Amino acid sequence: MADHRGFLKVRERELPPNRPVEVRLRDWKEVHAHRQEGQPFLTEQAGRCMDCGIPFCHNGCPLGNLIPEWNDLVWRGQWSDAIDRLHATNNFPEFTGRICPAPCESSCVLGINQPPVTIKNIEVSIIDEAFDRGYVTPQVPQRLTGHTVAVVGSGPAGLAAAQQLTRAGHTVVVYERDDAIGGLLRYGVPDFKLEKHHIDRRLAQMEAEGTRFRPGVEIGRDVTWAQLQARFDAIVVATGATVPRELQVPGRELHGVLPAMEFLHPANAAAAGRPVPGQVTAEGKHVVIIGGGDTGSDCLGTALRQGAASVTTLAIGKQPPTQRPAHQPWPTDPILFEVSSSHEEGGERRYLASTVAFLGGDGDDAGHVRALRLATTEYLPDGRRVPTEGTEREIPADLVLVAMGFTGPETSLLTEQIGVGLTDRGLLTRSDDFATTVPGVFVAGDAGRGQSLVVWAIAEGRAVAAAVDSYLSGATELPTPVSASTAALRP
Repeated sequence: MADHRGFLKVRERELPPNRPVEVRLRDWKEVHAHRQEGQPFLTEQAGRCMDCGIPFCHNGCPLGNLIPEWNDLVWRGQWSDAIDRLHATNNFPEFTGRICPAPCESSCVLGINQPPVTIKNIEVSIIDEAFDRGYVTPQVPQRLTGHTVAVVGSGPAGLAAAQQLTRAGHTVVVYERDDAIGGLLRYGVPDFKLEKHHIDRRLAQMEAEGTRFRPGVEIGRDVTWAQLQARFDAIVVATGATVPRELQVPGRELHGVLPAMEFLHPANAAAAGRPVPGQVTAEGKHVVIIGGGDTGSDCLGTALRQGAASVTTLAIGKQPPTQRPAHQPWPTDPILFEVSSSHEEGGERRYLASTVAFLGGDGDDAGHVRALRLATTEYLPDGRRVPTEGTEREIPADLVLVAMGFTGPETSLLTEQIGVGLTDRGLLTRSDDFATTVPGVFVAGDAGRGQSLVVWAIAEGRAVAAAVDSYLSGATELPTPVSASTAALRP
């Protein structure tokens, strides 16, 4: 245990301050100042951990992170041991410590009657300190098995699977259709949440371990799935759930109404210095974001940095409560009203707002959106949410970003070329060990699970690696934090 009276001596959460709004809106650098020298709050917060007899934070984290152990090691200043315990369950704490919503903190036992331990900040501080001190080094396998594995998709699930399989001695090639490795971490998450040098230094470690990367190759088109099968002993499909959920209302075809990723991807590429011909930006425009989740928040922060005239975020449902509701008791992860760093920076948020139609302009602008017609949401007895008659009003909109999430993976080429089966939700069918209906082809992450969290993607990437290793070698010593069936039961 860290400090056995720590939670009594330090009763409040304390986090490093964010950079001032007026400063951070001028660049794309990370909002959070994760570590600051000379401030004792990090060790004090680690000392608040009670080392519970049953640490429910383990249950909140699908990776099973050894949170009380590395809290104790941080409190004692044993950074080398702390990163060893953190890496024992999590390949990429620099990602989860920045963009995971931290369900572990909702499960913290201290959170029953006090603010929970700042687990997420302690986690990212450990990995940042480890990189600074040179504790993160390549783990080159002692021998090669002679087996080859193709990993398709380079998001967190694909990268976790690739690193685990490489360390097991298999020859692993990661394919990515974008021009750089990282999946949605690269072009879906803005730099103000995750600067890309965090990805690059991890990729350098993986390359030194032996993992091979092939960006700019789309499997199914540049190389067919059948050709990939012929070249490799096993395939891991980790393509994510990239098909956006659409909003089918009149005027959807107007120019200026875009799925969120068609706005974020070019914006993040441009921020990285890559040429983006024909990029649609928010500069000088009245922007409306439909969807109040993380993707909507990313669109908000991006639009503000691009110089939008105004930004309005719409949510169809009620504003969530600020305190844990009775029907979502500890240690569940409650749905609460949250103010992200982007919400701190500006914009307006509206709840109970149902989009009725997109309205076009006149004359030369007839094909471009100029406004959005709203109505107040009404909850029907059967749970459906519908627009209330007589409450329609218009708000100006030069750019509308639909950030309502994703329905599933792109599957047409995969099913046509090698016949992988699909579920009734349009996800890839898989057994308990992540195997698809095609022998030697496995699936992990959102492609088999549906839209989910980065921590689940890493957990499934680690688990599918164990399944593939067992398939190729007859047994495995790789950890299996989750199974496909148990993973499906949790959000």
